[in-house]
Amino acid sequence: MDLPVLAQHADAHEAGPRTGYLVPEAIAAAGGRGSLVNHSERPLPFATAARVVGRLRDVGLTPVVCARDVAQAGRLARLGAAYLAVEPPELIGGLRSVSSARPEVVSGSVRVVHSVSPGTHVLCGAGVHDRCDVRRALELGAEGVLVSSAVVRAAEPARAIDELLAGF
Repeated sequence: MDLPVLAQHADAHEAGPRTGYLVPEAIAAAGGRGSLVNHSERPLPFATAARVVGRLRDVGLTPVVCARDVAQAGRLARLGAAYLAVEPPELIGGLRSVSSARPEVVSGSVRVVHSVSPGTHVLCGAGVHDRCDVRRALELGAEGVLVSSAVVRAAEPARAIDELLAGF
């Protein structure tokens, strides 16, 4: 199975003596296809996020930039990343999906991101658990979902993935 794997974080440094940093070359060497950038659990200043996105692209990796709200999504859309995921931090790992708890964050992010960077695909994250959450995210204009907790915490991860995929 060819399953694309993303790193949780990348640093903007080049390969070399960089103990403690995760350089894009290391992600590529391990078979990774890209990395999250600016996740709410690892926020970055805009300039740093821009450098990380550039380094990932230089190495041929896909950046998935994360934004906490509509305003941040609009600012980060200027980076022109392939993907931008909107994830309000207070809903990450929770029981309610952003698509149901705060649908305006999803639809507003889609609008603002596409007005700044029409080629960027908007993903919906935070609290996405089942096919209904996925369907609602798609109805709001998202092109996919960014999920972790619903799968890694599931008693049967394969079944959780199947449930999410049924929403597409």
